[in-house]
Amino acid sequence: MSQTASQPSADRELKAKHRSMWASGDYPGMVETWLLSLGTRLVEAAGITAGQRVLDIGAGTGNASLPAAATGARVTATDLTPELLDAGRLRAEARGLGLEWVEADAEHLPFADASFDVVMSSIGVMFAPHHQEAADELVRVCRPGGTIALLSWTPEGVVGGLFRTMKPFAPAPPPGAQPPPLWGDEEHLRALLGDRVAVDSASRGTLEVTAFNTARDFAEHFKASYGPTIAVRKNAEGEGRAEEFDQAFQAFFDEANVGTEDQARYEIEYLLTVGTRQ
Repeated sequence: MSQTASQPSADRELKAKHRSMWASGDYPGMVETWLLSLGTRLVEAAGITAGQRVLDIGAGTGNASLPAAATGARVTATDLTPELLDAGRLRAEARGLGLEWVEADAEHLPFADASFDVVMSSIGVMFAPHHQEAADELVRVCRPGGTIALLSWTPEGVVGGLFRTMKPFAPAPPPGAQPPPLWGDEEHLRALLGDRVAVDSASRGTLEVTAFNTARDFAEHFKASYGPTIAVRKNAEGEGRAEEFDQAFQAFFDEANVGTEDQARYEIEYLLTVGTRQ
């Protein structure tokens, strides 16, 4: 991410922690295992076409950036974590796709006003700690009449429940930080965007996950691969509560499983919102 001298040192330290968190584990592996379809869903909903200037915020490994580039759009993929961008470059090269990769902070985007025809984010910008700052930036860089398209986990869904389960074991959040799944609450999102964006559609969808035989397999996958879970468990371990965390974590995945003991299935809810910049 682009860090500027005007950013307070506390903010720079917070972003450094976020960068390190997302570099831990194996988020690229998570994407390849069960998250790939989300990017395509967002690109289709946004109606991206050849020649458009597209910005993907919190792009990670390019889950939405790559299908956008495949339409012939001119795509800029940004993320806080360079390790994820490196993985995205490899994925793009393997598919013969050309796009720009920029390390950038969602709350301090290094782009001029009205630079893009489409500004989108698939489960990315929702993890910026200061929601209003990130929302202001994504609106700022979208041209009037352009499209803003966002896909975020909902508070009521599985990922929202996951964050509630981890919260008692996590360190206190920094001042002003808000829970990521709030981006999946339509009222909260509309308040962030205000009258600067006319919401054309806001609908809830479900990502079905059947890649894991058991609930324990899925829980262990998160503990080994997902940066936020790794960070929270490390904190729990430092407090002598690792076993308590493991039990609560496994109980959550057992309860959320809508499949069987031998074939786990999870229905993970998200909010997909498309609007027009006024």
